[in-house]
Amino acid sequence: MREMTYVEAINEALMEEMTRDEKVFIMGEDVGGGYGGGIFTATRGLFDKFGPERVIDTPISESAIAGCAIGAALTGYRPIAEIMYSDFLTIAMDQIVNLASKMRWSMGGDVGVPIVYRSAYGAGAGAALQHSQAFEAWFAHVPGLKVILPSTPADAKGLLKSAIRDDDPVIFLEHKFLYKRLKGFVPEGEYTIPIGKGDVKREGKDLTIITYSAMVQRALEAADVLEKHGVSVEVVDPRTLLPLDEEIILRSVEKTGKAIIVHEAPMFGGFGGEIAALLADKGFDYLDGPVKRVGGLFSPIPYSPAMEQLYLPNLDRIMEAARELIDF
Repeated sequence: MREMTYVEAINEALMEEMTRDEKVFIMGEDVGGGYGGGIFTATRGLFDKFGPERVIDTPISESAIAGCAIGAALTGYRPIAEIMYSDFLTIAMDQIVNLASKMRWSMGGDVGVPIVYRSAYGAGAGAALQHSQAFEAWFAHVPGLKVILPSTPADAKGLLKSAIRDDDPVIFLEHKFLYKRLKGFVPEGEYTIPIGKGDVKREGKDLTIITYSAMVQRALEAADVLEKHGVSVEVVDPRTLLPLDEEIILRSVEKTGKAIIVHEAPMFGGFGGEIAALLADKGFDYLDGPVKRVGGLFSPIPYSPAMEQLYLPNLDRIMEAARELIDF
């Protein structure tokens, strides 16, 4: 295996899938010849290899991008629709939520809508109010969609390849803070990860932290610190929120008896509430204490780097939650 950045792994997955299947194409703002790979370089080199018919620079209209992808999917193609920032998915909500997610049902199950809506997601990169938000819980509330948030380069490659091959629309959220900052080992060649299968990022026996996307790195940092205090932490990454791997979460909490849920979206109304409800319903007998949640502050995301870090879950807040469950 080679070590690659998160964005390089995404780029390799796109290159491999477009090479494998001529029905796969990508469309979005500045993905092709004009900018040379989009502002985050995820599509770098694709235009030169596949040309303007399969790497399509679009007008600045997220609704049009999302809608054209639906039409293409219904005619047998497998579009990858890049929405530059996940905040802009709000502009395409009608197409995604009211059309793409419901096509299979409205046509009696006779057709699939194989679209991947890729988008740069999350805070921490100083992109401020309208370019840093975390809306995964919105999409996880929509029957017919699949929602994926990879936390490592290997997961990004394996899950993106699976998403492109899936016959239903997928929301694929790539954390912009990880793009060029996170490196990891990535298998070469044919490599996929099943959608809906979580992963234990660190084994432990005293406390479970359930988290995803960039917050996995924060959880692993907290686990290192807690280990110095004699607390063994297991970090569970669902990777896919819809469908959710309930078994891996319940199995971990059965072992440790204690759970902290971490995500960067505001805690109120966030997807962590769904995981907490799962533990209350199916894992109550495993718990030795309350389920704790750590999320972003209920606030618009500040532009100031110092204030943005205050907004995000951090080591101190995770440690505080751990102290409420374990004496150390």
